[in-house]
Amino acid sequence: MRYAGTSVVLLLLFGFAAGLLGQKAPTASAPRTQLEATLGDGTVELSGLWKFHIGDDMAWARPDFDDSSWGTIDLTPPAGSANPELGSSGYIPGWTANGYPKHTGFAWYRLRVNVQSSHGRLAIKMPNEVDDAYQLYVNGQLLGELGRFGEHKATAYSTLPREFRLPRELRNGPMTIAVRIYMDSASLFLTPDAGGMHEPPVLGHAGVIGTLIQMDWDNTAHAVGSGFLEMLILLLAWMVAVSLLSMDRSEPSYLWLSLVCAVTILGNGVVLIVSFVPWIALTPGIFLQFVIIGPIRIGLWVIFWGYWFRISRMQWVHRIVWGLVALTMIGMAMMSAPIYGEHVPVHAAVYLTPILLGLRLSFAALLCAITFRGIRKQKTEGWLALSAVLLVAIALFQGQLRLLHVPTAFNILGFDVQLGTISTIFSVFLITVMLVRRFLHTQRIREQWKAEIEQARQIQHVLIPEHLPQTPGLAIESEYRPAREVGGDFFQILPVQDDGSVLIVVGDVTGKGLQAGMLVALIVGAIRTAVQYDSDPLVLMNSLNDRLWGRGRASATCLILQIRTDGRVTLANAGHLPPYLNGIEIEMGGSLPIGVVPGAEFFVSHFKLERGDTLMLMSDGVAEAQDQQKQLFGFERIEKMLQQPISAAELASAAQDFGQEDDILVLRIQRRLQPENVPDERGILTAT
Repeated sequence: MRYAGTSVVLLLLFGFAAGLLGQKAPTASAPRTQLEATLGDGTVELSGLWKFHIGDDMAWARPDFDDSSWGTIDLTPPAGSANPELGSSGYIPGWTANGYPKHTGFAWYRLRVNVQSSHGRLAIKMPNEVDDAYQLYVNGQLLGELGRFGEHKATAYSTLPREFRLPRELRNGPMTIAVRIYMDSASLFLTPDAGGMHEPPVLGHAGVIGTLIQMDWDNTAHAVGSGFLEMLILLLAWMVAVSLLSMDRSEPSYLWLSLVCAVTILGNGVVLIVSFVPWIALTPGIFLQFVIIGPIRIGLWVIFWGYWFRISRMQWVHRIVWGLVALTMIGMAMMSAPIYGEHVPVHAAVYLTPILLGLRLSFAALLCAITFRGIRKQKTEGWLALSAVLLVAIALFQGQLRLLHVPTAFNILGFDVQLGTISTIFSVFLITVMLVRRFLHTQRIREQWKAEIEQARQIQHVLIPEHLPQTPGLAIESEYRPAREVGGDFFQILPVQDDGSVLIVVGDVTGKGLQAGMLVALIVGAIRTAVQYDSDPLVLMNSLNDRLWGRGRASATCLILQIRTDGRVTLANAGHLPPYLNGIEIEMGGSLPIGVVPGAEFFVSHFKLERGDTLMLMSDGVAEAQDQQKQLFGFERIEKMLQQPISAAELASAAQDFGQEDDILVLRIQRRLQPENVPDERGILTAT
């Protein structure tokens, strides 16, 4: 800070000297000139020396104003001149290159013209390149403007082809043309040699001027017309992605492609709007396209490819991508109007430009890493996607390719087409084809799964009876509420003809869905086979354990009861929930599920079921039901409900309404108060 005062003084001295230099040019006296224009039915370019003065005074529009003390600017295109950005010929450097290097704001051009031999009404065609907004006066009368003019400044738009017809009485004789121009301060950093008109206006017959305007619009259409084709392709791709997303929400790449297309369409729409209609001001349009839409578009593409290649830990990809997007947006804002040059010093570009280039390269490196991992993971499908990734990279980093002197602009059938546009069209086409291919493949797999699950469901439906068997001396109720199409809970009621007892088997297999349904079928078959030889619960449990052991991770909790006609009960348990006798949980020792350890020991107990006593058997889906606050239904609520007489359906409904998470199975067994004779029936298996 010790040199801050000296720096300010030097800056003020420099500004004062530049001001004197800038005023020196316009104070130089120039001869009063007048352009002689013989028109007929043609036109004449209003080139040559125009009077020029910085500042603003509406009196300068009057034809009798004395501008002899003003400076001059020649609007004759230099030989071989070309637009440094677009390459178009006939470019005239602005006032910043003609003695007014740092001037922004208002300035005026004046030219006296003596028109002779004109036929019909006249019109003036204004240049297609003007920095930034202008108003056209002829003999002090305002003919029109491009931009919105306020008291102290104007809002500029992208320069569009414009013609302004002169009053009918102005056909011949002397006339004074005055152009009031406003240049935004940001244009100093957007356009080389900025300021004022970069082409001479054209005066001529209104019909001919109209033809020239139509030609200018044609040139504009040919310059940006390829954007319409790109938008059409993107719109079709967006429709395909949205349609696929509506049919399959499990594939996130559909969502992110639709977002990519939407943002790209928005960016192209801004370009087309700015090029054809004055709806979006120039500075906001540039800020919207380059500061906001550009970085977001790159980020969306990277995330799309992450989901397409099914990269794990996508949350980290999101964090990296959106961090880079935020930094890029900040950097681009600092290098763009209206911040750059006003709030951020010009020399900041020395370090901001390499930083922005580094951020772009970071996006490229991340995209390369995602593609490399995707190809390793998906093999054939990954290699098929590589060409689309390369095309996307070309479209995203077209600006960096120019630094390597790679041609990025082509003329195809008279239309100016950018390499990025070509790459976007072909990449979106390839990606859409790949998305449809993946969707059809996913649908085929899904249909196969549906068919297999339906077959398993039908098998279980065959095993589930519509009515429970009547057993001597017992009243049995069952209620089953599956969480999916194919459940993993099962129970079996088997009357034993030898001694009149009843075997009741209840269990819950590990896993869900089709795998669980197949395991249930295996257990059911094993029970049917083993009970033909022995009805002892412990023997049956050991037999089931032997059948399941060695079948991968196949296991199940199981509870087997044998209830004799006199009420004596033998119970064998393998990790299942204990039953409730008259609302009180039966105490049981711990034991492993079947299928976990060969030769496992299972808990066995004996008790008697008196007349009128009730046993409630259930799966863990009752206690593990959860509400929206993740609170469990719990054993305390079960015990409280069992203090009152309750049916199996009431308990199952209470758990389901609370918030079902798993299969719910409830079996209620009550010994009747009075014995009754019931004809023997075949054992019926019930499985879920």
